[in-house]
Amino acid sequence: MKRNYRSLGVLLTAGLLFLSSCSDSFLEVKPRGTDLETNYYRNQQEAFNGLVAVYDVVGWQGGGYVTKVGAVNAASDDHYAGGGGPSDVTDYQVFSNYTLTPAVGPQGELWRKGFSGVFRANTLLQKLPSVPMDENLKNRYAAEAKFLRAYFYFDLVRLFKNVPLLTKTVSTSEMYDVLQAPPADVYKQIEQDLTEAMAVLPVTVPVATEAGRATQGAAHALLGKVYLQQEKFGQAAQELALVNGTPGGANTYGYKLLSNFGDLFKTKNKFNSESIFEISFTNTSAGTWDCISCTEGNVLNIMIGPRGYKPLKEGAPDYVSGWSFLVVTPDLFNAIHFDPRNQATIANLDSLEKNGIASYEKGYMNTGYFLNKLAARQADRPTGAGAPELNYPQNIYEIRLADTYLMEAEALVRGGGDQVRAAALLNAVRDRAYQDNLHRVPATLDNIMRERRVELAGEGHRWFDLVRWGTAAKVLASKGFVAGRNEVLPIPLLEMENTKIEQNKEWGGTK
Repeated sequence: MKRNYRSLGVLLTAGLLFLSSCSDSFLEVKPRGTDLETNYYRNQQEAFNGLVAVYDVVGWQGGGYVTKVGAVNAASDDHYAGGGGPSDVTDYQVFSNYTLTPAVGPQGELWRKGFSGVFRANTLLQKLPSVPMDENLKNRYAAEAKFLRAYFYFDLVRLFKNVPLLTKTVSTSEMYDVLQAPPADVYKQIEQDLTEAMAVLPVTVPVATEAGRATQGAAHALLGKVYLQQEKFGQAAQELALVNGTPGGANTYGYKLLSNFGDLFKTKNKFNSESIFEISFTNTSAGTWDCISCTEGNVLNIMIGPRGYKPLKEGAPDYVSGWSFLVVTPDLFNAIHFDPRNQATIANLDSLEKNGIASYEKGYMNTGYFLNKLAARQADRPTGAGAPELNYPQNIYEIRLADTYLMEAEALVRGGGDQVRAAALLNAVRDRAYQDNLHRVPATLDNIMRERRVELAGEGHRWFDLVRWGTAAKVLASKGFVAGRNEVLPIPLLEMENTKIEQNKEWGGTK
């Protein structure tokens, strides 16, 4: 499925519903192809296909290899952009060293992703009422579309602050007059969508046939995250408590921490008990170099692996030679080095080479440390049609239980809530990591901040956390972060041509 759209105007008026095979879970539609939106949504199957098209944007991998996780990792203090040189995937480089401009950076792809998802969700919601199908099923599809619209808008408002708020499709005559909404209005709509969705979404879904679809638990988790972002600590804690249940124990939705931290990142453990909302990838899409953004494999797997990797001794890790992007900073290595999550998180190629176990080529900004969580493995190497590099099947967690434990603990500490429960949540995560209860710590904000860093390293949360905590300017100063500007991305230059969309004040605009 092509994902490389040009601008918001094109997104709003394209009139096409793009369908594709998205994953090895429920997100698979056949035949592939395109259908005119005006002639579509005639029956339940076409409505389902339209729903799949909305979900498909969750795994957006835009032109130039840009993804949300890749971009915000590069911008954080845990990674450098890396790669083959200072112009290799320029969008990552300029975000990593904070030299991005309205014309150059990852904002174009991230804006397109968000509004592609919003457009598809709005189209489905507008068409569903007239589709002849079972009403209960229709209500579920609508709830999923609202959940996804909220998900896309949460990323958009966090990244750009001032964005158009669209809850219906926009005609050609209207598209150039679209205005940005106050962020408070966007958050209000997100909250409304999630509240309405959770009343209808299923409590659980069968993994064998519906893995990856939204559930009540995912809606509560996302709403809790939305409240936390706005510093509505009481409401955040309340929503997240519904997801978390007893720390380390039972909850309504059957979520449970995996007993071994490292098992989270084994490809065979997709949609496990800790997964709340997961981005799905597959090795069956046969993606090729002709259309990199068309593949449904996880491009980060090959991007992150060590460049020119060669095992030299039996028992060496089975990494695939990759492109050495998103190298781990010495700062993260030092923060996690004596933590039991270190080995599952970081691939220490410097140590492997010094001990004659493996060799590798030194890429741009090499530190010797790579993100083990997402480095491609020979065991997962695709053997079917398409380019192997583009078809690795590892999924990515958008929200998992340890994340929601730590978010609730933060909400309780910052909001003056139940400190005993906050400590229980924080230490449930530490107990799993250390495999004992001998390393417990008080529930302070500093301890929670550190725990989020080492537990969720490389999973796309760190940059958002630093901005939310107000510590980004201090922590990222050495990378070039400027307070009062880099907390948001610039509105892409293309989006302001012949439209009423205005640039953010942080980037020299008036909005």
